[in-house]
Amino acid sequence: MDKKLIKEVKASFENQFKTKPLIVFSPGRINLIGEHTDYNDGFAFPAAIDKGIVVAISKSDSEKSSVYAFNKKEAYEFDTKTVEQLTDGAWRNYILGVISEVQKLGKQVPNFYAVFAGNIPGGAGMSSSAALENGFVFGLNELFDLGLSKNEMILISQKAEHNFVGVKCGIMDQYASMFGVKNSALFLDCRTVESKPYKIDFKSYKLMLINSNVKHDLSESAYNDRREVCEKVSNLLQVKALRDASKEDLNRIKEQISKEEYQKALFIINENLRVQQFSENIQKEDLASLGDLLYQSHEGLSKNYNVSCPELDFLVDSTKENPHILGARMMGGGFGGCTINLILESEYKTFKEEISKKFKEKFNKDCSVYSVTLSHGTQLV
Repeated sequence: MDKKLIKEVKASFENQFKTKPLIVFSPGRINLIGEHTDYNDGFAFPAAIDKGIVVAISKSDSEKSSVYAFNKKEAYEFDTKTVEQLTDGAWRNYILGVISEVQKLGKQVPNFYAVFAGNIPGGAGMSSSAALENGFVFGLNELFDLGLSKNEMILISQKAEHNFVGVKCGIMDQYASMFGVKNSALFLDCRTVESKPYKIDFKSYKLMLINSNVKHDLSESAYNDRREVCEKVSNLLQVKALRDASKEDLNRIKEQISKEEYQKALFIINENLRVQQFSENIQKEDLASLGDLLYQSHEGLSKNYNVSCPELDFLVDSTKENPHILGARMMGGGFGGCTINLILESEYKTFKEEISKKFKEKFNKDCSVYSVTLSHGTQLV
C-alpha cells in the first residue's frame, strides 16, 4: 500500500470538499495461472497485490455527486438519481455502473464526493478496472450503511463491467481484489465463487512482471468473441460450462466446429487441469514444475487461444534460455499487458537490464519491469 498516494488523495479531497473522507484501498491483482477460465466456471490462481486504487469518499452536502480522477486531473459531476451509461465514459462508466447495480438491488445511493488515484499501470493486465469498481462499491457500502456482503459487492462490480463498460468478464478479477490474503494466492473455484488461500514460499525465487506497454482494450470484440465460442461449444456438448468437459468430450463434436473453435475450447480444458496441477505442486514446493506449467499456459494462450501478441511472445521466449528463470507466461486478458516470470532473486537486476535492452532493440520502445508483493484485499485505510 502506497502511503504517499494515500496522503495525496486525502489532501486533494480535503482541499476540494473541505471535509474528512473515508479512505478505501482496493488492490489490483496478478494471476499465477488460469487465464480465461473464470467465465467457463473453471479454476484460477489469482492474488491481490500491493498496487491498487485509493478512494477518498464522503457524503455530499449538495444536490450533486462530484468525483475527481486525481491521476487524470478530470472531474465529473452527476446526480445519483439519474445515472446513465455514457457513450465515451471511460473511467466514469465503471463508477456509474456500480451505482446503477446497487440501485437495482433496491438500495438508495445518495450523492457523494470522491477523489481517487491509483498506481496500477494501465493496460498491464493487473485489473485496475476491478480495483476501481471494488473501491467504490466498498466505499459506498461503508458510507451509506448499505449492508452489502463482500460476495454481493463483487457481483455488483462484475455486473457494472458487463452492463456499463461492455466487457463480459468473469468473476476472478473482482474476487481477487476483494478477498486477497497477504503473502498468499487464492485457489479460486469460479463456479462456487469460493477459494482456498495458499501461502506460497518461492524460496530464493521471486515474481517479476514485465509490461510490454502494449495497451489492450478488452471491450473490443476479441474478448467477447472468445466467450461466445466457449458458450457455443458448451451448448453443443450439453454441459453448463467448459469446466465440465474433457478432451474426449471435445473430440466427439470435433466435426461440428471449426478448427479455431476446437483449439480455443481445448485450451480452456487444458488450462483448468493446469491450475489444479499448480495447486498440487505448491503443496509439494515443486517450483520447477510450477515454472513448467507457466510455459505450458503461455503456449496455449498464444497458439490455441490466440490472445498473445509479438511483444508478449518475445518476452516469454527470451526467458527460455535463461537457467535462472523457472517459467514465464503472458498474464491477463491478452493482446498486450504483462508477462509474469519466476526468477532467481539474485539474478533479478541483471535480467531486468538485459531484457529491457533486448526489448528496446527489437521493438524500438521500452518495456517496464515491476516486482509485486501479495497483499490483503479491499479494505478501509
